[in-house]
Amino acid sequence: MVEKLKRIFSNPDIVKKITFTFLILLIFKLGTYLPIPLIDTVAVKQLLEGNSFLTILNTFSGGGLSSFSILALGISPYITAEIIVQMLAIIIPKLKEWSEQGEQGKTKTNRVTRYVTVLVAFVQALALLFGLGSRPENILEASVLADKDLFWLFYIYMAIVITAGSAFVMWLADLITRHGVGNGSSLIITAGIVTSLPSMFTLLWSKYITDGITPSSVLSLVVILVLFVAMILLVVFMEGAKRRIPIQYANRQGNASSDIPVKLNVAGVIPVIFASTLLSIPLTVVGMMGLETDSSTSAYWFDQIFNYRQPIGMLLYVIFIYFFSFFYAFMQMDPDKIADNLSKSGAYIPGYRPGEDTKIQLSKILFRVTLIGATYLTFVALVPIIVAKAFSFSTSEQSTIVVGGTSLLIIVGVAIETAKQLETDSATETYKGILS
Repeated sequence: MVEKLKRIFSNPDIVKKITFTFLILLIFKLGTYLPIPLIDTVAVKQLLEGNSFLTILNTFSGGGLSSFSILALGISPYITAEIIVQMLAIIIPKLKEWSEQGEQGKTKTNRVTRYVTVLVAFVQALALLFGLGSRPENILEASVLADKDLFWLFYIYMAIVITAGSAFVMWLADLITRHGVGNGSSLIITAGIVTSLPSMFTLLWSKYITDGITPSSVLSLVVILVLFVAMILLVVFMEGAKRRIPIQYANRQGNASSDIPVKLNVAGVIPVIFASTLLSIPLTVVGMMGLETDSSTSAYWFDQIFNYRQPIGMLLYVIFIYFFSFFYAFMQMDPDKIADNLSKSGAYIPGYRPGEDTKIQLSKILFRVTLIGATYLTFVALVPIIVAKAFSFSTSEQSTIVVGGTSLLIIVGVAIETAKQLETDSATETYKGILS
């Protein structure tokens, strides 16, 4: 490890990339402190304390939503647009054709993704603003509400500002991807989550130490910290786990054997994000309408069904995680396509005939691997809920204290991928130096 770090930091080009990446992330963080006009940020912060979906969005935006900055939506519209384009590629022949054209097709797909990002950001911004405007609290300043004739212009103006902010974040992410280290959009999300970690430790300290040190408070703090470290180790191990499918080449001289690596968690964090987002949307709508679960029957049942901290909602949450895990895994690793490629290259799985037998075997292996991966994702996603129940955390504390779940998966996954890229870049630069 020490030798790897020496090799990385002794290379001036890689040091420049790392410095550039941190500089862009700093610009992003500074942008989260620039509020858009006509919004009462104090009222927004109060609203965030009781809304799990908006709290997640605020974390991913690096705190930009709590201050209602020009970067309020962060990189989330771009992530949503990427998912939409990937889904559309299944049913739109042109997009599917581009996905198979290599770098040229990737460029075309990225251009479409950017257009979709702007559209998604504008729609999300308008929905967010109209939702805030319908709240009984004075979230919009009195100057907006006073002029009824220009009321809708204020909404469009603020939506355009937020959309421009999302486009700016997308550009920053692209700069990191092209000139920095790692995937820009993933690093921006990770930066937003990491910046919230100090508040987690501050909250734990004030909850268990500041108010008075007792054996039970110290034990609770130690247990939570041990769980936090244990979850990091579990995620690191599981994210690196692979199932290797042996393959044999019929017409290759020498070593004719190879393998197809299949990650245990093919879908990554996407199933958890999709599941939590789908469940949170109805609750967000109910919350923005000003309905309370203790005073409205319909709001109460919405909370029971779609709140994943309630028994029915938790069951639905688990079902969604399993569904999206299998859907995305089979979309990423299509057994039919892999079997056809093996057949064309003269390769086969030992003991299975090329064609239909190979497709069936690949589907069985992918199903079993995905079942384990989905179970692991479900466990990691449910740990924060179990810990919150066990230690009686309030709603605001649950959103701040990250013991498992989506945030930890993203941090560890991005850290592993970035470390691999740094190691690869340093090795590449070393070979270049030898050849030159």
